[in-house]
Formats: sequence, structure tokens, C-alpha cells
Amino acid sequence: MWRLGFFFHEMGYGLLSIFLPLYIMSIDRGNGLYYIGIFSALALLLAIPSSFMWGYLCDKTRRYKRYILLSFFASAVILYFFTYSQNVVFLMVLYGVMSMLHVAHEAPKNVLISELYPHQEWARSFAFYEGFTEFGWLIGLLAGFFTSVYGFSSASTFFVCSGLNFAGFVLSFVFVRDPDLLFERRLVSMEKKVDFATRGVFVASRLLDGATVVEKLKRDNVKAFCGGLVLFSLATSILFTPMPVFISEAALGASLPAGTVFAIYVLNSSGAITGYALAGRRSDPSTGKPNLRRIVVSRGFLAFAFILALNLSAIAKIGLATGLLMLMGFLYAMFIVSTLSLSMELIPAGKSGLFNVLIGVGGALGSFIGPFIAQGFGFFTVFITAGVVFVVAYVAFKIF
Repeated sequence: MWRLGFFFHEMGYGLLSIFLPLYIMSIDRGNGLYYIGIFSALALLLAIPSSFMWGYLCDKTRRYKRYILLSFFASAVILYFFTYSQNVVFLMVLYGVMSMLHVAHEAPKNVLISELYPHQEWARSFAFYEGFTEFGWLIGLLAGFFTSVYGFSSASTFFVCSGLNFAGFVLSFVFVRDPDLLFERRLVSMEKKVDFATRGVFVASRLLDGATVVEKLKRDNVKAFCGGLVLFSLATSILFTPMPVFISEAALGASLPAGTVFAIYVLNSSGAITGYALAGRRSDPSTGKPNLRRIVVSRGFLAFAFILALNLSAIAKIGLATGLLMLMGFLYAMFIVSTLSLSMELIPAGKSGLFNVLIGVGGALGSFIGPFIAQGFGFFTVFITAGVVFVVAYVAFKIF
């Protein structure tokens, strides 16, 4: 039940994720892509130190509920103020402040999952959480489709986003509880050290006996893992930040209603839910790293595949983009479950916000670069750039 508040929170952000770029384009279509990039990059840059701070504070105080409540309540209040202005600069300031407070729930959520469930169930627990909240995101996208079809004003749509976040605050206040004991992450850290030492003793004893040793002692390359996270997030943001505009233009060319953008992202979210379900059922630590590399390089191929849509008719472009986005959502779900589980093993207590910091660094850069490339050089360059960065991320995870 403690996840229920997160479900409503994700509903609000699912609606906002597509509505806000389209709203910005409606205010200033000529410079809209630049504004979208600045909005996203500024928000993510401000969220980077905030993620680390909230992660440090929640581990330091061993209190997690208060930061979750702060995140949801602040989002509700700030989104309410969005209804009062169409000034891009004012909205940018509000969005930046909201991003700093919004990330307060991310590190506490990860710690709650890792402390409430044993290590063997981390991947399954993260998959269930992500799939459950992704379904909330999907419902939010559906809400965006209906608000578009029925002609809701922008103020009314922002008010709906605010109300959903307030519902998340109330439900979290009722159901979220701080763990009484915190020891699972420390046990995992001790297990990894003992396992490495045991393998070292085994290799040394075999060498002393004159036997040939095939096994290699190798620690996880944490720096390569962190670099892979940043690169994957960078490629994802380069591709996805301007994507609503790409879909919107294709829908306009095909004379489809404005709500088509929301409908397509519903299917993208459906692909992610399927991925979370599969990740939860087939989680296996022994195959985690090879699967992670396959997921990353597959996303690169899908990014390159978007180039095929550029020379198609508007309807065919919509069809191909929809299929690719569904596969992208599926692979992203597999990726996030795998990396979240690995990060809670690799990142020590007190630095639980580091995962979100790394994702934020790549996201901030990509959120600015993607719309800038789209506005100045076209979507062909966007797809090529994203695909290349995904391949480089694959190399980083291979080193890891």
C-alpha cells in the first residue's frame, strides 16, 4: 500500500510530461524547441545537487517519509501556480524550483525498497514498483488525451496535475512508514567484500599448489558503471526531449487530432509496463551484466531506426515511430530495474542520491542538446547522435 501515493504522483507527471512541451510550443512556436531544451536542462541541472543532498539527508537522519511528503506537496503547490501565467521566464523559474524539490522522493524510495526487501528480491521489488508507477504514468497520459479531446484549458490541465500530486501526498502520509531497522545494504556490502576475499584465497591456494588458475580476480569498475549511466541518460534525453514535437508534427501532417501524441505515449508506457513485468519474473544476478549490455546496444539500433521514418508519409511515420517507442519503453524498463539493483549494491549508504545525480547529469545535457540539434540541424542529426551515444554507453558497461 505504501506505493499508492507514488502511483498518483506519477499520474500527474505523466500528464505533465507531454502537456508541458506542447504548451510551451503553443506560447512561442518559433523558439519553442529552444525553450523546451532550456526548461529541461535547467531543471535537471538544479536537480543534480538536490538529488545528492536529499540522498545524504535521508541516510543521515534515517528518516525517509518526510522527504517523500515534501516532494509531493511541493509539486502540488507549484503546479497550482502554473495556472496563473503564460510568461515563459516565470514558468521556467517555477519549473526549476519544482525540480529541486521533486527529486526529494527519489533516494528515499530506493532506500525503502532495498531495506524493506532482502537482496535476492531487489530486482523483483524494483520491477514491481517501477511497473506499478509506470501504470500510473500511463493513466496520466490517458488523462492528457481526454483533456485534449474535450478541450480543457491549460489552467485546468495544470490544476489536474496539481490535484494528482496532492492525492499522492495524502496517500503517502497515510501509508508510508520509515523502516524500524536498516541493515540490508550493509549486509550486501559485507557479502561482496567477503566474496572477493574468498575468491582471492582460493586463487592464491591454487597457485601455491602449482595448479593452473583460469579464474580472474576482478572488482566491479564503478567508474565505468557511473559513466555508462550518464551516457545512457544523455542519449535518452537527446532522443526523447524533442520527440513530442516530432510526433506532433507528424500527427498534424496526417490531419490527426492533437491528442494523438498522448495516445502514442500511452503505447510507449505500455511497452515499459511489459518490460517491468518481464524484468521482475526473470531477474537473475548471474546474467544481469550481459543483459544490461544487450539492452543498451539495442536502444542504439532503435535510435538509428528512427531515421527510416523521415522519408515516409505522415501516417507511416506515425506507425513506425509508435512501434519503435513501444520497444524503447520495453528496453528502458529492463535497463532501469537492472541498474537500480546494481546501484544499491555498489553505492554506499550516505550516497544513495548518487544514482539520480548521474542520471540527472546525462539528462540535463541531453535535454538541452536534443532540442538544440532538432531546431538547428533537424531530426536526422538527433537520431544519429542519440544512436552513437548509446553505442558509447554500451562500451562503458562492457568495461564495467
